[in-house]
Amino acid sequence: MLTDNCILRRGVEADLPQVLGLIKELAEYERAPEAVTNTLEAMRRDGFGPVPIFGFFVLERGADIIGLALFYTAYSTWKGRMLYLEDLVVTESARRGGYGKLLFDAVVAEARATGAQRMKWQVLDWNEPAIGFYKKLGANIENEWLNGNLDAGQLAAYAVSAQAEERGS
Repeated sequence: MLTDNCILRRGVEADLPQVLGLIKELAEYERAPEAVTNTLEAMRRDGFGPVPIFGFFVLERGADIIGLALFYTAYSTWKGRMLYLEDLVVTESARRGGYGKLLFDAVVAEARATGAQRMKWQVLDWNEPAIGFYKKLGANIENEWLNGNLDAGQLAAYAVSAQAEERGS
């Protein structure tokens, strides 16, 4: 799709260097630049290897990628298949031009096409522009669920039971 000299398209492997740049730009905005430990090699493996686990759309203007929506399929025990929008980012200089909605629309269309029963994402509680954006689109912004996480160090240090380690083999 072409709009305002921008092309919305499904991302390809050659986009990954610019995609990682947008991810780092988002981390700066979210006040956590040191939190990005992902690499191009990991993204190539995970997005374009034998078993891809994520997909993405990009907005391209000329040779530059100015927007990204990265998603993956997840599963809800209550609802079934769902699509999880991991990140939606438009480079700072292109914000407020309708590009975020275009990317969001593409992910909604993907959710419909894949039979998803739900689409989910997270937004930081202090990110008022993003919260306003999602509310304007008619989304529910929940405040009753808390996120649980184990980082790489915690995963490595966690004492897994022998039975679980065998995974029933």
